[in-house]
Amino acid sequence: MKLNDLALLLNELAPIQYSEQWDNPGLLVGDMEKEINKVYVALDATSDVIAAAHEAGADLILCHHPLIFKSIKRVSGDNYVGKRVMEIIRNDMALFAMHTDFDITCMGIEASKRLDLIETKVLEPTLGEELGLGCFGYLKEDLTLAELCERVKSAFDIGSVIAYGDLSSVMVKVAVFPGSGSSAIDTAAIEGCDVLITGDISHHDGIDALEKELCIIDAGHYGIEKIFIPYMKEFLENNTEGISVIEDKAEKTFTIV
Repeated sequence: MKLNDLALLLNELAPIQYSEQWDNPGLLVGDMEKEINKVYVALDATSDVIAAAHEAGADLILCHHPLIFKSIKRVSGDNYVGKRVMEIIRNDMALFAMHTDFDITCMGIEASKRLDLIETKVLEPTLGEELGLGCFGYLKEDLTLAELCERVKSAFDIGSVIAYGDLSSVMVKVAVFPGSGSSAIDTAAIEGCDVLITGDISHHDGIDALEKELCIIDAGHYGIEKIFIPYMKEFLENNTEGISVIEDKAEKTFTIV
């Protein structure tokens, strides 16, 4: 399958024109005429991911976070972006990113499904009322904050989370915002949510949220967004023929000790 044809398929799932203006998804390295037989799906195009993809014989690295965000004036080994780009080219691979285009069309919806939320709506609409960042809805049965923490850990295969709020308080209305979600605190509070499940919450963000009667479950930036990997593996396997898909299993770059 030509990369151009695969890109068209990916664009049907998450149109690149839906992405935020500051974002840089799409083909970042490579030739649209390249034949793609094996895809390596990861969250970030780290040096380890590039090496693993090459070892696996991948033609394409499909990642969530773009390796190249800002304009670059030179590609050299003097910085991590240039070094990785050179390595991708040296290993005859291509790099394609699906970032806020995927967030807006798929990520929040998939996260809410994993939490088994009902009567869901988009938390921060960007394209009408149907598409946008994050979701909020209701639990099928009320849970304490402690119980919801356990559900989050199970739903996203996370070893631990950070909770802000009384662990015995009852959760009914839940917002989920994969990735870095401090910007969603006010919106979740305005919508009357009991808790916001997200990542990258600072100490001050957490205590400010509690002042707004909003509990927080910080599952980490990686914790929820890694659902991109199995989601895209399943999508590619169901919508292409002759392409094998490999999930990155070593994306986590930190350890809680």
